Amino acid sequence: MTLCVVIGLSAFALDWLDQRFPPPLDKISRNSAEMQDADGQLLRAFATPEGRWRLATTANDVDPLMIQMLIAYEDRRFYDHGGLDPLALGRAAIQLLTHGRIVSGASTLSMQVARLIEPRKARSFPVKLLQMARAVQIERRLSKAEILDLYLTHAPYGGNLEGVRAASLAYFNKEPKHLSPAEAALLVALPQLPEKRRPDRFHDNALRARERVLARMKSAGIVSDIDAQIANAAHLPNRRLELPMLAANLADAKHRNQPENQIYPTTLRKNVQAAMEAVARQAARSLPPKVSVAIMVADSQSGRILAHVGSANYLDASRSGWIDMTRVQRSPGSTLKPLIYGLAFEQGLIAQETIIEDRPADFFGYRPKNFDMTYQGDVTVRSALQLSLNVPAVRLLNAVGPSTALSRLRKADIKIELPAQDAPGLAIALGGVGTTLKDLMGLYTALARQGRTVQLTDDDTVDLASPQPTPLLDPVANWNVTDILSGVAPPLGSPRGRIAYKTGTSYGYRDGWSLGYDGRTVIGVWVGRADNSAVPGLTGYGTAASILFEAFSRANLPQAPLPTAPNGATHPKQADLPTGLKRFSRDSNGLITIGSGEKAPVIVYPPEGSHVELGKGPDGQPLPLALKLQAGRAPFRWLANGRALPDLVRTRTTNWMPQGSGYSTLTVIDASGRTASVGIFVQ
Repeated sequence: MTLCVVIGLSAFALDWLDQRFPPPLDKISRNSAEMQDADGQLLRAFATPEGRWRLATTANDVDPLMIQMLIAYEDRRFYDHGGLDPLALGRAAIQLLTHGRIVSGASTLSMQVARLIEPRKARSFPVKLLQMARAVQIERRLSKAEILDLYLTHAPYGGNLEGVRAASLAYFNKEPKHLSPAEAALLVALPQLPEKRRPDRFHDNALRARERVLARMKSAGIVSDIDAQIANAAHLPNRRLELPMLAANLADAKHRNQPENQIYPTTLRKNVQAAMEAVARQAARSLPPKVSVAIMVADSQSGRILAHVGSANYLDASRSGWIDMTRVQRSPGSTLKPLIYGLAFEQGLIAQETIIEDRPADFFGYRPKNFDMTYQGDVTVRSALQLSLNVPAVRLLNAVGPSTALSRLRKADIKIELPAQDAPGLAIALGGVGTTLKDLMGLYTALARQGRTVQLTDDDTVDLASPQPTPLLDPVANWNVTDILSGVAPPLGSPRGRIAYKTGTSYGYRDGWSLGYDGRTVIGVWVGRADNSAVPGLTGYGTAASILFEAFSRANLPQAPLPTAPNGATHPKQADLPTGLKRFSRDSNGLITIGSGEKAPVIVYPPEGSHVELGKGPDGQPLPLALKLQAGRAPFRWLANGRALPDLVRTRTTNWMPQGSGYSTLTVIDASGRTASVGIFVQ
C-alpha cells in the first residue's frame, strides 16, 4: 500500500513538474523564409534574424536512404523508446565504469532535439540530465515524425548552416530528396562535430567521418559492399556553395511587404526563371557599363507569371542590380502603337492595305518626326506599323482620340501615367507617358488573347478563376494587329520562330523595349540604365529584340501557334477595299479627305480641336450637342468614340448627347463609305 502511494505521489509530482516546466517548444527559432516556385522548389531563401540558413525540412523532403542511415547510426531504437533508450544508457554506463571514460554515448534523437531547441554551452552531468528530462517531455507532446522533422531542420552543419536541406544545397547544390550513399553518409556524419568536420575546411576529418558511417551501414546491411566502396571513393565537396538566389528582386519585395511570412508561394517556374536570368546576364556582358536588362515571361491563357527578372544581375552594384526595373515607370516608346492601330481597326477607319501618309505633319503645333528623320511617303497601314513610323501612328491617334486610347487602357487595368496635370495628348503614340514593363505585359497579354485581358499575377495563392475578362479590342481588330506584328522580321542572327512582336525606343535613347507573344507565351524585355541616363545607340530593335528572341528560344516552353482569324476577319488587297478604306489622310486643319471626285463629307461643327461647353435647359440639365456637316451622300452614320449612334441620319444636322466631359472623337460615314472625323473636348 505504501509503495503504491509513493508511486502515485511520484507520478503526480513528475506530472506537475512537466506541466510547470514544459519544454520551450514555443520558442523554437524561426526558419529561413523561402520564396518557392509553382512546384514548391526553392527560388530564394532569407537568413534568419540571427544570420543562419535554416530551411524547414521534413522526412518527406529527404532521401529515404539518409533517414534509414540516420536512425541506424544515431538512434536505432528511435521508434521504440519514449525519449530515453534504456539499453543504450545501460551500455554507456557499463563502458564508463569499465574503461573509466566515455566509450559510446546514449543520446537519442529526442535528446539531441532537446539540446538544439534549448542550447547550453556547458556539457556537465546536470545539463545531460536536463536534456534527458526534456527528451521525455518532448516525446509526450510531439509525434515521432515531428521530432524527426525538428532534427532534420535544426541539426548543425558548420558555420551558419542548419538542417539537412541547407547543408545539401550548400555542399551538393541540390535538394536532399535524391542523395547518393556517399552524400547521405556525409550528412549523417557532420552534425556530431559540425565545425571540425566541415568538408570545405577539414577535408580529412570529413572523409574519415563519412567512412565510419559507411562502415556501420555496411555492417547493418543498409548498403552493400560495392555501394560502400563506390561511396568511399566518391568526391568529397571541398567548398561551400551559395544557396539559390533566383528572382531576387521579386523575393525582396515580397519579404519587405510581408516579413512575417515563412513561405512565399509564386507562379514562377524555376527552370524558366533560371534560363531568363542567364539570358539577361549574357546580354549585359555585351552592353555598356551600368546598362541593365529586365525580362518577364507570362502564360497568356492563365495570367500566371513564369519568370520575373528585375535586373541583369541582382548583385551587380554597377548596374544597380537591386532595383527591380519591371516595376519602374519609364517611357514606353512605340510599344503602345499596336493599341492605337487596333482602335482604328475597331472604329472602321483603316484596313491593313489602306494607304496612309508618312509625311511631315502639323497637329495643332505638334510636329512628330520619325526615328530616322526620314519619311516614306504613301505606305500601307501594315507597313506603317511594321516599320513603326511615327507620323501615321499620330494620325491614327488623332482620329481615334487620345482619351479613348487612355480610357481603354485604364479600363483594362493597364496603368499609364501622364505628366503632371496634362490631359491626354497625341504624344501618347510616341511614348509621352509613363508605364512599367509589367503593365506593358498586361497589354501584350491581351493582344495574345484575342483582345481579352487577364489578371497577371506571380502569387500562387491568387484565384485566377476569374471574373469576366475586360475586352481591350474586339477580336477582328486584335487579329489584324497580331497578323501585322507577326510579319515583322526578326533581328539578324536571331533564332527564328513565329511570334508577333513590337519594339520601342524612348526619347533620348534611354529605354529599349521589345515585347512579343505566340499562342501561349508572352515575353517582355526592357534594356536601359536604372538612373534614366541616355545610352547612345540603344534601340528596341537593335538591342532588346535580339534578347526577346533569345528568351523565346531558351525558355524551353512549348510553342503554340498564333490564333487563327476570327469570324469576320479578312485581309483584302488594296484594290478590293471599299472607297472609304482605300486611303486615310489628315490635313493640317484636321479634316479627313478620301480619294477624289465627289466631295467627301466634312464635319463643320464642332470643329476639330474645339472645346465645347454644353448648354443647359430650363431644368438645369445639359442639352444635346448639334452636329453639322457639309457634302457627302446621305444617309449618314455617326459614331461617337467608336460607338454608332442609334439611327441613320438623312439630313446634315443631328444631335448627340455626350456621356460626360472629356475628349471625344466624332466620326461620320456617308452612303459611299467615305468618312470624316474630329476630336473635341466636351466641358
